[in-house]
Amino acid sequence: MAAVVQRSEFALALNQIASERGVDPSVVLATMKDAILAAYRKDNPIPEEEVESYTAELNENTGETKVLHDGRDVTPPGFGRIAAQTAKQVLLQKIREKEKDAVIAEYTKRIGTVVNGMILRFIGPNIIVDIGKAEAMVEPLDKISNEQYFLNKKMPVYIRGIDEEKREIMVSRAHPGLIEGLLRREVPEVASGSVTVKKVVREPGNRAKIAVYSEASGIDPVGSCVGQKGVRIQAVIDALDGLEKIDVIQWNPDPVKFITNALSPAKNLVVELDESGKIAKVKAPREELPLIIGREGQNVRLASKLTEYTIEVEGDDSMSPMETSGQAVPAEVSKEEKPTVEASEPEEKKVEEQEVPKTEEPAETLAPKEEGTEETVAETVVPQVTTEEPVAASPADSETEKIVEPVTPEETKPE
Repeated sequence: MAAVVQRSEFALALNQIASERGVDPSVVLATMKDAILAAYRKDNPIPEEEVESYTAELNENTGETKVLHDGRDVTPPGFGRIAAQTAKQVLLQKIREKEKDAVIAEYTKRIGTVVNGMILRFIGPNIIVDIGKAEAMVEPLDKISNEQYFLNKKMPVYIRGIDEEKREIMVSRAHPGLIEGLLRREVPEVASGSVTVKKVVREPGNRAKIAVYSEASGIDPVGSCVGQKGVRIQAVIDALDGLEKIDVIQWNPDPVKFITNALSPAKNLVVELDESGKIAKVKAPREELPLIIGREGQNVRLASKLTEYTIEVEGDDSMSPMETSGQAVPAEVSKEEKPTVEASEPEEKKVEEQEVPKTEEPAETLAPKEEGTEETVAETVVPQVTTEEPVAASPADSETEKIVEPVTPEETKPE
């Protein structure tokens, strides 16, 4: 009866260790045998050439241990107590290794996905992040350079691979796959496959460009990713600490159209392709060059990576008048007319004084006039200006003539 109880206690302990660590009971048994041999070798040195001739036995029912050399029992007296302490340490270490192997095998299948993480500690320039069942490492090149990192900060990370030498799960905040994974979370059309993310390029912490495409009719890939009032793309930006501007671009199989889209928000572009050298020569109005190039060349650099073409930009003066001639003149006229319509009485007097010298003879007749006469003229003119307010397109000179005409006749002098 005692043997049954003893067997049950050992079996329960064995199964408990296996279940807690998530490993098979046979793995625990094999690990315990290795631990027994390690404990024996600690006090009884064994030549390297004879190591394989030593084995350990572990009774699965009673937990009794033996050390055998070529089948002969060489277990020293009192070995059980000594072996227990050493075996415990070795056992825990071995089980931790087996446990880590199982976790790494699980996360190997999840390479290329996005998981939620929380910063646990810092080891030099590296960050250790809790990603659920395991800890992962963020190396310096995987950080966003202008992002703030602190303990317990929660942030999504991209699983980029496994370092076999260090036995570490490597995650990143700077990988382009992070943005694609976040889009899958926020945009149902991307998650379902209705919208395809063709490519993502980014300069972490500054700007990113995403090329999207959909073959399904009735689906706008750009609008789907941006969302109503930009809520979907804003959620992605917020997950990046709000540090990156993201351009969502319509992918097109035609390289010319794709390059034009990639250089947005610039417009009125002329693209010439050199297919052999993968070079795109872009001509644009000079006023569009800052938009095409971007700050420190960022826009054209990302567009080049996205389209896989070397983009050469050239300003063309002949294209500028086509865009500006129809807009510049009305803008200037409106600026001149607006003050004359909305001006108060003192401002109207200044307008009269400035416009009068343009006329030839009336300017001389106005000079000797008394101040009272000018005031009465101004009073009669004010209602004329307010009533003529809808006629905003009439030239400024014609308005001046209307103001001056009641003053210029010679018949007013005798009065």
